[in-house]
Amino acid sequence: MTEPIWLSVDLVVAIHGEQLREFGGPAGLRDPGMLESALARPRNKWSFGEEDLAVLAAAYAFGVARNHPFVDGNKRAALLSLITFLGLNGIDFEAPNSEAVVMIQGLASGEIDEEGLARWIRDNWPVEAKTTVATKAKPKAAKRGSKRAMKTAKKLSPSAPKKRR
Repeated sequence: MTEPIWLSVDLVVAIHGEQLREFGGPAGLRDPGMLESALARPRNKWSFGEEDLAVLAAAYAFGVARNHPFVDGNKRAALLSLITFLGLNGIDFEAPNSEAVVMIQGLASGEIDEEGLARWIRDNWPVEAKTTVATKAKPKAAKRGSKRAMKTAKKLSPSAPKKRR
């Protein structure tokens, strides 16, 4: 099985910065070690034989949402990490915004566990997609997923006014 394309610290920090520019909130990485820990979670699962992309994506979201590495925007960063990881690995993930908000808020509060999030991801999986690592990434899927994720992230944002450009 081909190893997935993983998220880097720099990529997640950039994703976080993008959503802060779009929706507002204080910037800052509260704890770099907690971000590194969150991003190591799916790699650890992979090293022990986990190949299900839904499980690996859920591990990213769980780690970011629960480790709370950023000053603000952790739930938004968790959702964007999940969708970006899937997109980088050829999955054009799309779920109803209202469900995504409920799932990520539930994950952050402890009402939804990592396994429950992985089930939800699979329930919203594109019909044509494989559940294990894709052999060829589709960058367009990552870009489309990221745009949708940004719209959903807005719903996870506190009522901060949108910045004018």
